[in-house]
Amino acid sequence: MKMTQASQGLLLACLLAAGHALADESRLLVNLLGVRDAAGHLRASLYREPETFRKEDKAVKVVSLPAAKGNAKLVFTDLPPGRYAVMAYHDENADQKLNLRFGMFPAEGYGLSNNPNVMGPPRFADSAFELAGPETAIDIKLAY
Repeated sequence: MKMTQASQGLLLACLLAAGHALADESRLLVNLLGVRDAAGHLRASLYREPETFRKEDKAVKVVSLPAAKGNAKLVFTDLPPGRYAVMAYHDENADQKLNLRFGMFPAEGYGLSNNPNVMGPPRFADSAFELAGPETAIDIKLAY
């Protein structure tokens, strides 16, 4: 099969575009620090918009793994570069939600990207960071 110069050019353009698209995908490594015990699961949710922040059902992605005492690593893959924020928590009773006391105070260990000091509801702007390059790592300290 003989390819014309135009066909070769089109094939090359498609291959370059596919390679560029793959190069734009990033991984986010979330290091959870200070997991209290091995009960339940660890969950992290990823957000791009202030309006959806902390609403796990509206997260870009959610990852979970069985809890282990100490430190743990959760990974988000296939992410386009951009501004994100993460909320993570230790779902000790494995009910897939951050349990609250009095409807507003976390009853399970939780943390946010950038580890902000929070007075009142956490804000996206305080936890937002730029995801760029093939891999970004962040540390989140869990508070119980």
